[in-house]
Amino acid sequence: MVERRPGVMPPKPGPPPRNVSRKRVRARRLGALAVLLVILATGIGIALAAGGSGSKTTAPTTIGVVLEHQFRVIFPEGFTRRQMASRVQAVARIAHRERGVRPKLSRRTYLAVTRAKRRIPGFGAKRLPLEGFLFPATYNFTKKTSSAQLVATQLKTFEASWSGLDLRYAQSKNLTPYDVLNIAAMVEKETLAPDERPLVAAVIYNRLHARMPLGIDATLRYGLHIAPTQSIRQSQLDSDNPYNTRKLLGLPPTPIANPGLASMQAAAHPAHVHYIYFVRKPDHVHHFFTASFSAFQAYERKHGYHPH
Repeated sequence: MVERRPGVMPPKPGPPPRNVSRKRVRARRLGALAVLLVILATGIGIALAAGGSGSKTTAPTTIGVVLEHQFRVIFPEGFTRRQMASRVQAVARIAHRERGVRPKLSRRTYLAVTRAKRRIPGFGAKRLPLEGFLFPATYNFTKKTSSAQLVATQLKTFEASWSGLDLRYAQSKNLTPYDVLNIAAMVEKETLAPDERPLVAAVIYNRLHARMPLGIDATLRYGLHIAPTQSIRQSQLDSDNPYNTRKLLGLPPTPIANPGLASMQAAAHPAHVHYIYFVRKPDHVHHFFTASFSAFQAYERKHGYHPH
């Protein structure tokens, strides 16, 4: 967990007053350390829990009351921009109901702030949609925190996380940083088991190399706003929606979610395997991977699933 504590300033540098004994200076330093530990324990400021826990369980919409009129909003890995806006609204309502506080944050302002395209450091001069760049983490806020401030913190957290990635392998495959982020979002939406992230990334790389449609239904659900609980109709599978990776070659136009660090790492460093097909196992968590279409067909017949 990375924590930033705006407003908590360190003491001014310099030697202690001449008339103060070393023993008293040591006592003061220990006291200051104790105060700092208390501050760390209470979590003043903005708490940023880096993604990559591997869990896809959606965190409950709760408020962590840190100090008076300070609250917490949780954005799980894989949330879309709109889901984040809804989470902001839900937490703001709970803050009002349980604490009598009306935060400045709202769904409307969050959507407004994140609607405009921006230039992102490391992604060229082109302005890009913010989907994919809104880093999923845990953020503390006060009633005065604006949506612009929250989004700015999310973008800074993304930049800090992204800067640690080694993109040389992806670049050797002629993939841009935005391509890698796009792949990371698909990996995030397709995996529940953490160790499968590099495998799903490998399937995407291999299909791109073979010029095969990616066939990832999560992209079509994003493009046509199809709920996870709804079946995809044949007319939707036949659509020319740009996010229809069952029909169209290449990556979708934008990331379909905001991935965590583990999915970004998997997208930058896919497993070195020849898998081209994967299908969800009966446990609804893991996948069966194979490079053989006949092996895939046999698994599909046995379990009645559909190919990716």
